[in-house]
Amino acid sequence: MGESRSVVITGASRGLGLASAAHLYQLGWRVVGAMRSPEAGLERLREATGAAADDPRLIGVRLDLADRVSIVAAAKDIEAAVGAPHAVVHNAGIMASGCVEEMDVDVWQDLFTTNLFGPVALTRELLPSMRAAGRGRIVVISSEGGVRGMPTIAAYSAVKGASERWAEAMAGEVAPFGVGVTVIVTGTFNTDMLTDEGVQDYRRFDGPYGSICANIDKRGRLAIKIAGTPERFAKGLAKALDDTAPFTRHAVGPDAHMLLMSNRLLPNRLLGQVTRVAMGIPRFGSLRRDVSRATP
Repeated sequence: MGESRSVVITGASRGLGLASAAHLYQLGWRVVGAMRSPEAGLERLREATGAAADDPRLIGVRLDLADRVSIVAAAKDIEAAVGAPHAVVHNAGIMASGCVEEMDVDVWQDLFTTNLFGPVALTRELLPSMRAAGRGRIVVISSEGGVRGMPTIAAYSAVKGASERWAEAMAGEVAPFGVGVTVIVTGTFNTDMLTDEGVQDYRRFDGPYGSICANIDKRGRLAIKIAGTPERFAKGLAKALDDTAPFTRHAVGPDAHMLLMSNRLLPNRLLGQVTRVAMGIPRFGSLRRDVSRATP
């Protein structure tokens, strides 16, 4: 039997990353979980998989995507453990909600540092060995916010959109060396990224955007009740890792499939109107002050 394929999954200690790492391990992959706290994360992975503490197919590596020194060290640890990885899944990230006017620019900086600049830096460190091996696949986890800009999560939408453009551009650069790139657009899955626990919340329900935030929040909480399981996402990821084309883009989750289809088929104005109604956003101009009644 040949050696197991190796996959690096960032953010493997919880949510979609944990479920994906466990599922790929069960399929026979050699899994490297890149996490800020690998000791605790590995314990969760062992509980999920039944793996022994000395199992060589389950490896933990310390990684802080906001720390360049940590990124370089993690890349060295990964190559020492598995050589050139067969796949790298950029799953780790942070989430923040809040309207543009009310969210400090420093929050935007944090999201771009962790969700984009960190993954770019890690990829740069791993690409030389993948090029030399002449194979591998880099997977960038996007979201519906990367397809259409979503109100009250503008920063998150912006960074996911930027991540998709990075992946597309990089695909043309690395394809001649035998390295492929995949973007996965995730739908709604039941992880702490959907809850108050996993989101930095800068919304002001008593501010000028309060009614917008309240309507979207109400619909978001309803969506949690019908969200898919992380295990369902993991199966979609496993299928995508078998891609052979230089660049691929997949939707995982029925809502993500519907959005990608609508984005291709519907005129932008109509899709914007559908999104507005679905999210409960007041119609254009309805919240502006009646200046004609203002006191001189």
